[in-house]
Amino acid sequence: MIQLTPSDQCPYMNTAVGEKYDVIVIGGGPAGATISALLADAGKSVLLLERGLTPRFHVGESLLPKCYPTLKRLGLLDRMKASAYPKKFSVQFVTDMGKVTQPFYFDEYIPHESSQTWQVERGDFDQMLMARAAELGATLRSNAHVMDILFEGDRATGVKVKLKSASGADEVKQISSKVVVDASGQSAMIANRLGVKKSDPRLQKGTVWGYFENALRDPGRDEGATIIMQTPGKKSWFWYIPLSNNIVSVGCTGSMRYMFGDSNLSAPEVFARELAKCEEMQRRLEPATQFGDFKSTRDFSYRSGKTAGDGWVLIGDAFGFIDPVYSSGVLLAMASAEMATDAILDGFSTGDLSGKQLGRWNESYAAGLENFKKLVYAFYTPGFSFGEFFMKYPDYRNHMTDILMGDVFKPGVDEIFAKMGEVIPPSDLEPEPEMAEM
Repeated sequence: MIQLTPSDQCPYMNTAVGEKYDVIVIGGGPAGATISALLADAGKSVLLLERGLTPRFHVGESLLPKCYPTLKRLGLLDRMKASAYPKKFSVQFVTDMGKVTQPFYFDEYIPHESSQTWQVERGDFDQMLMARAAELGATLRSNAHVMDILFEGDRATGVKVKLKSASGADEVKQISSKVVVDASGQSAMIANRLGVKKSDPRLQKGTVWGYFENALRDPGRDEGATIIMQTPGKKSWFWYIPLSNNIVSVGCTGSMRYMFGDSNLSAPEVFARELAKCEEMQRRLEPATQFGDFKSTRDFSYRSGKTAGDGWVLIGDAFGFIDPVYSSGVLLAMASAEMATDAILDGFSTGDLSGKQLGRWNESYAAGLENFKKLVYAFYTPGFSFGEFFMKYPDYRNHMTDILMGDVFKPGVDEIFAKMGEVIPPSDLEPEPEMAEM
């Protein structure tokens, strides 16, 4: 069942914490939990510090097929297959003109079980990952507030953390480590501290989202499909993500100025305003009942200018965040965790925990991130049509599907952008043009 509030049950709160570890990981999301599990499985002493209670609530529920190799490496495929998570075989788009396009079926490009993925509930999914890290030997502690990163010169040497005891009392500790992994998500602790976090002015978005029960779903293997629906003029877009227990996640995203420029409107009123512009979403929600309250978030895309330094490394959203339209968040979190794991383990084996060694994967990862960003730019650019593009260049549909599946590190996948040319949306910081009444 959907967890709309964090649970009071905190299974890792009373875990004993030592004074020194090989690696300290800040943040228990998919990036932090994945790297903790993989490093612990390799025999390293790992402390994972999660600020919130667990299971925590987090939007972002749609996995990409390329999560499969990491889930396999974690030993979690059997649990995923046995779960109640809806199976996801495709992604489908509804254009800003209201045209319902043909789905991108992943198994038409990869005839393997990895072409099927899942729609997950993030509180439950994140806890599964953290539990796996604990099974493999990591020390986990939730309700842990990392107050500062400890440095000796330019080298990270540990953290200063406030821990909550079972009695509720606070205890501040300094814990040392050979490597600090920042997986703090959009808090981006190290990037903010060093002043190397740079926002993308073309992807400064705001979102209103919530859950609905008994919404219309398509039959058969389309039942679990992610559907992306644009509104006229590409002013906003909706996601439609089927979850278990007949619940659907629905959100609407647009520029901050467009979505929330009228400060007198509440989140439900903004959602209703945009829903009135999207007939396909109206059709799907017509028999539905809202489940819980609407929430709003700021989805400001950014990237750190550095991946790593001596004794520290950034992964997941702590390194960079890309607009959520293509559900790339969990895939990028887990991919960066894997890449950083291998760099850290090799660094331990050679005695080299320098920034150059810990960040050796930066070029490859940044290229994959750029592939997602360019596809996001095309999605938001007024006047650009994927349908028209593929009519002219049908051979590049495979490249598009590769990216939609998360295969953004594949050699040659970026060739599609050479054919697209310069496709850049207007800055979200610019005033919105007036729209004609619909």
